[in-house]
Amino acid sequence: MTAVEAVVFDYGGVLTGPVRDSIAAWLESDGIRPESFSRTLKAWLSRDAADGTPVHRLETGELTIEGFDALLAAELSTVDGTPVEPVGVLARLFAGMRPDPAMFELAGELRALGIRVALLSNSWGNTYPRERIDPLFDPVVISGEVGLRKPLAPIYRFTLGLLEVPPERALFIDDAEPNVLGARAVGMQALLHTDADTTRAALADLIPGLSRRPLSARTINTRESKRS
Repeated sequence: MTAVEAVVFDYGGVLTGPVRDSIAAWLESDGIRPESFSRTLKAWLSRDAADGTPVHRLETGELTIEGFDALLAAELSTVDGTPVEPVGVLARLFAGMRPDPAMFELAGELRALGIRVALLSNSWGNTYPRERIDPLFDPVVISGEVGLRKPLAPIYRFTLGLLEVPPERALFIDDAEPNVLGARAVGMQALLHTDADTTRAALADLIPGLSRRPLSARTINTRESKRS
């Protein structure tokens, strides 16, 4: 791999805990049959899905959150046979998603090393912690705000244009394989995220000065060594 000048992070599932955990909690809380959600997600988001599905239109801002909530609720079935309450479906789906402190720390360390850090996220009507994101990431590219979506090439090229970095010197991190492949298709380096430790280790092999251990962990170990 060539030298890395910029690292582009996805949000949900990369800078947060796994999205699947939040989805699982929502399915159980609302009493939704998991197979009905899986079937709908496959029809709307799989690689074979036709262009213009409700997910695609939501991600590009063409479909409102309220409109998507209604369409999704109509496709779902519950364990007890009652209709799914359409108001706030997405809010409940993402209610359990929390920022991952280890990944935010990693982004901060990269920036301190002189690496550009950016955010590139497909929005499902998510509420982003802008007070935390905006000071750290530059640029911040949200699909619904720019009318483009991953894994299609234009949104990667748009982000690279804002970074003013050649694609081969930018590394993209996402937890969804299609988005990783989309980044590679435009010439970017790309990494499939599974957890903070693995991602940090992979970046440490590419970026001089980046430790395999978070700064917070190194600080704690130093304090414990002084005490002993």
